[in-house]
Amino acid sequence: MGTRRIFFNRLAIDAQIGILDHERGATQPLHVDAEIDLEGVDMPAHDGIQEVLDYRRLRECIIDECTRTHVNLIETLCDRLAARLLAQFPEIRDVRLRVAKPQAFADCAAVGIEVTASRGQGI
Repeated sequence: MGTRRIFFNRLAIDAQIGILDHERGATQPLHVDAEIDLEGVDMPAHDGIQEVLDYRRLRECIIDECTRTHVNLIETLCDRLAARLLAQFPEIRDVRLRVAKPQAFADCAAVGIEVTASRGQGI
């Protein structure tokens, strides 16, 4: 048994996020990077999807949490997303998330927040 990491690089999501007037009632792009560590995983014996955590389910969870409602702070969104992943998928040991707003400032590629959370230790 070992550790397996599932990762997403720059998952692009249109979300309702922000405290400024122009951000309310509109969507803006977010980029989500996620590293999800699974513990106690075995090599798939039969090369079947039922033997692993299907990363499509993780992607759906991330998109759903980021798009289900308006959130004022990117910090709040990161914390909610980390908590939901740990609650919904018991095979996850650790999660590291980076959520970035690429259009926040004209003079940088993106600004964002990174959080890490572990089972039993919270965010």
